[in-house]
Amino acid sequence: MSTAKYLTGDSTAINEFLDKFDVFLFDCDGVLWSGDTVFEGVPETLNLLRTKGKKVVFVTNNSTKSRQDYVKKLAGLGISADTDDVFGSAYSSAIYISRILELPPNKRKVFVLGEAGIETELRSENVPFIGGTDPSLRRDMTPEDYQALADGSALDPEVGVVLVGLDFHINYLKLATAFQYIRRGAIFYATNIDSTLPNARSFFPGAGSIVAPLALMTGQQPTSFGKPSSAMMAAIKGKFELDRARTCMVGDRLNTDIQFGIDGGLGGTLAVLTGVNKKEDWEVEGAKVVPGYYVDRLSDLRSAT
Repeated sequence: MSTAKYLTGDSTAINEFLDKFDVFLFDCDGVLWSGDTVFEGVPETLNLLRTKGKKVVFVTNNSTKSRQDYVKKLAGLGISADTDDVFGSAYSSAIYISRILELPPNKRKVFVLGEAGIETELRSENVPFIGGTDPSLRRDMTPEDYQALADGSALDPEVGVVLVGLDFHINYLKLATAFQYIRRGAIFYATNIDSTLPNARSFFPGAGSIVAPLALMTGQQPTSFGKPSSAMMAAIKGKFELDRARTCMVGDRLNTDIQFGIDGGLGGTLAVLTGVNKKEDWEVEGAKVVPGYYVDRLSDLRSAT
C-alpha cells in the first residue's frame, strides 16, 4: 500500500519537496481559510513560495464566487492575486459551455441553480442564462406553477442546459423547474459535486447536496466541471501551459483535491489537515486515494530554508 510522506517539522524534507515543483495548485476552503478566517501563516507561506520562483494558482470548486470575487477575498485576507491566478468551477463550466459544447442555435440558454459567481462567469463568456439569483424564483410554489411547468408554458424553449452549483436559496420551485427542463432534454451539468463546504471551522451542505435531488429525480448523474474533473485539469493545463510532472496539487479533500492531482497525472499531491480529511482516512486498509505528502497545516512549509 502506498504511503504519504509527512513533512511537518522536517525542513530537509520540505526543501526537497519544494525543489520538485514549479507550480502549486491550491484548493482554498479548508486549505487557505475557513469561512472568512485565514489560517495562521498562510499569506507568508504563499509569499515564500513566490520568492522561490513558484507559480501559485488558486483552484476552487466553490461556484458561489467569481474569479474577481476571489481576488477581492484573497486581498482581504492578505493574499495577493490577479484574476488569472484563480480557476474556479464556475469559470470551468462557462469555458466548457461556451467553447467546447456544441448546442443547437435555438437551445443556447442555461438554466442556473446557483449563486452570482456562476452568472458572472457565464456572462464573461457571453453565455445567455436564466434562473440563478432571479428573485421571482425565491418563493413558494403555487398551484398555478404546477400547471405551467407541467404544460411547459412556464419554461423557456431556448434552454438547452441546466447548470447546478451551490445555491443558498434553493427551494421546491427551483428544483421543479430544473427537473422539467432536464426531463424535456436539457443537458444536466454541475459546477462540482462536493458533499460539504468547510466554513467557520465546521462543515455545511455543498453543491453536491443541490445536485443530489435532481440526480435522484432524473436518474442521471451530471457531468461535473470541478475537481476531480479531467475537463477542469485540461482547461488549467491549457491556460497556464504547465508541466504536469513539475506541478503539485494542494488540498484538504481526498475525493476531489487529491484525486484531481492523481487523475490529472501531476507530479505530486500535498494534503493539509485543516479541512475535510484526516490522515486516518488514507491510512486505513484498502484506502483508494492516498496523497504523496501531507502536513498538519500549510504554514508548516515555512520551515523551508
